Amino acid sequence: MHADGVITPKPPFGQGYAAPCGTSSGHMEGPGQGYDGEERAVSDNFGSGEWSDRKVRHAFIRKVYTIISIQLLITVAIIAVFTFVKPVSEFVKANLAVYYASYAVFLVTYLTLACCQGPRRRFPWNIILLTLFTLAMGYMTGTIASVYDTKAVIIAMTITAVVSISVTIFCFQTKVDFTSCTGLFCVLGIVMMVTGIVTAIVLSFQYVYWLHMVYAALGAICFTLFLAYDTQLVLGNRRYTISPEDYITGALQIYTDIVYIFTFVLQLLGDRN
Repeated sequence: MHADGVITPKPPFGQGYAAPCGTSSGHMEGPGQGYDGEERAVSDNFGSGEWSDRKVRHAFIRKVYTIISIQLLITVAIIAVFTFVKPVSEFVKANLAVYYASYAVFLVTYLTLACCQGPRRRFPWNIILLTLFTLAMGYMTGTIASVYDTKAVIIAMTITAVVSISVTIFCFQTKVDFTSCTGLFCVLGIVMMVTGIVTAIVLSFQYVYWLHMVYAALGAICFTLFLAYDTQLVLGNRRYTISPEDYITGALQIYTDIVYIFTFVLQLLGDRN
């Protein structure tokens, strides 16, 4: 997910998810204090005073989750149209060139927001880039959903919502610090990436049902863990935190985790039309 302070893009289907190895070097360096008075690692651009202020932390969290809510509403709306409106569903399945164009937009906007601090923190460019990213991600997810049974799409969305809410509540309550396990998440990311590449190569020659299901199950589990990791980075009351100015980064990571949980759950449950 992260490498040397860079968030590596996560391919939309059939490939892996890079490790969050460099999270601690990108937006989280130097000790600071959390609202509970304990030492935390925060960005060099912000001293301990900012994160010790509950108002700053709570405002940051509200901003991140407001953005995520808008992103998810847009994505759900696109999925609903692509799934329930038959002419639209037929169009997106018949015109895969648009899908690949949206993937190009997804890749460019993701890399820009992940790698370039200027555009990521400068309004309104950060909002414009995030909007383009969300629309591209929504189109890709809607296209994937359009090839599955409608009932499976609804069930997958419900399961994803329950999992996401449960993970968020768990991260608020638990004393387990996922941000201190960066090495473990590096390994998980590498496993996902390698498994995704192998699976994509094998399935391109011959469809192997059990291999696809194993990969989908692995992806759903790993991205649930990634969601917990990224959620705690946003909440900030752990060993590592995200800088208050990087609300776009927080929204980007959590939104992407949720979308990938949905796509993997859909692969586990759905029968392709």
